[in-house]
Amino acid sequence: MHIAIVGGSDAGISAALRARELDPGAEVTVVVADRYPNFSICGIPYYFSGDVRPWQSLAHRTTADLEATGMRLRLDTTATRIDVPGQTLEVRDAAGLNSRIGYDQLIVGTGATPSTAGIVGLDRLGPDEGVHVLHTMGDTFALDRHLDERAPRSAIIIGAGYVGLEMAEGLSVRGIRVTQLQRGPEVLSTLDPELGSLVRDELTSHGVEVITGSTVASVSSSERGLVVSGTRDGEPFERTADLVLAVVGVQPNTRLLLEAGARLGAGRAVVEDESMRTGLPRVWAAGDGVVTHHRLLGQTYLPLGTTSHKQGRVAGENALGGSARFAGSIGTQVVKVFDLVARRTGLVAQDAIAGGFDPLTVAAQADDHKAYFPGAHPIRIRITGDSGSGRLLGAQLVGRYGTEVAKRVDTFATAIHNGMSVDSVSDLDLSYTPPLGSPWDAVQVAAQAWSRAHAATAGQPSR
Repeated sequence: MHIAIVGGSDAGISAALRARELDPGAEVTVVVADRYPNFSICGIPYYFSGDVRPWQSLAHRTTADLEATGMRLRLDTTATRIDVPGQTLEVRDAAGLNSRIGYDQLIVGTGATPSTAGIVGLDRLGPDEGVHVLHTMGDTFALDRHLDERAPRSAIIIGAGYVGLEMAEGLSVRGIRVTQLQRGPEVLSTLDPELGSLVRDELTSHGVEVITGSTVASVSSSERGLVVSGTRDGEPFERTADLVLAVVGVQPNTRLLLEAGARLGAGRAVVEDESMRTGLPRVWAAGDGVVTHHRLLGQTYLPLGTTSHKQGRVAGENALGGSARFAGSIGTQVVKVFDLVARRTGLVAQDAIAGGFDPLTVAAQADDHKAYFPGAHPIRIRITGDSGSGRLLGAQLVGRYGTEVAKRVDTFATAIHNGMSVDSVSDLDLSYTPPLGSPWDAVQVAAQAWSRAHAATAGQPSR
């Protein structure tokens, strides 16, 4: 059995590790476009903030670690074509030499590529001109050189999603004046604006200029520096800085599979089933290039590292003849912004409506531990449940760093994954000691607030 895998990030390496774990006799070849397999792209912002040093620390496993498992790595090698009938993968190495790799099973984990969002200039200006993206280790090194050699004093970040917010902190702590541009009415558009505003306040309190409601049309170079132009609330605006970082999202990298005959679905990602089959014989796919099975919404496109790891593991097992299934995602995400942590799982109201639910969203606030023990801080929580069934659909939390927001949203995520009602969250046997919690944990206080509001709207006594 020879398994060829395209992609050396989360999905590809997880598939390779699972295959080698289950069958040490299987031959596994991993084709990696650069020389940095299994690096934590999610950790890059913390390299720039100085929390993670040196850059080699970003490696989940070293090349030697990976090869010690028995897999073969083809580094600096690009997959150019899949010959499905011939069960052959065509590749090109760094020297431009073409070759073929025969396979019994093929797993494709080519991931996603940065989006330009139609912004004029992003396709022609690059690191040499001071315009950067942040998606690979190569991007990391290019930005690091720029910071060292040119010592920029100001930066514009286009986009205020997870990476954009983390980089706002990473650049600010280096003494760079940061302006952050966001298209929507608030930063972190995956949260309701009521909570997104708390994140914006945290940014501004640390000196970041935040401009919401702004649509960037172009980036250009001038004697004054890099010029970002667009509209804000319908009126023209322009900002100038020494450096521009564009983090406006990603798009699935589907060329290889599409040319081989695979179908595209949500988000123009490749369609696969819950076993990671593409529909092409002996070809599997996983990661940011494929659609995601969402436990509440069905098929969607939701690129997340945690999802890629799980899908890759399923593909690696099934390529050996297994029967594993990807259990589905509910979009659990978290971000740290200076001293604040924001997290979300499941659906917000507009997503729930699109999914055919009748959502009720209720806000609550509770301390992270008993108020009489020093250092208690409030956690702001918004719960979304289905008005008809009472089913828990989603939760959003914002709290200070150290208030265990991540732990608490994982409680909600577990409940959503298992189809629990909002009411049943109050029945959970959660840990308690005054320095760390309360007899009714913050997640239960919020659940009870939702239940009271739900009962009031239905004219029934609360539980």
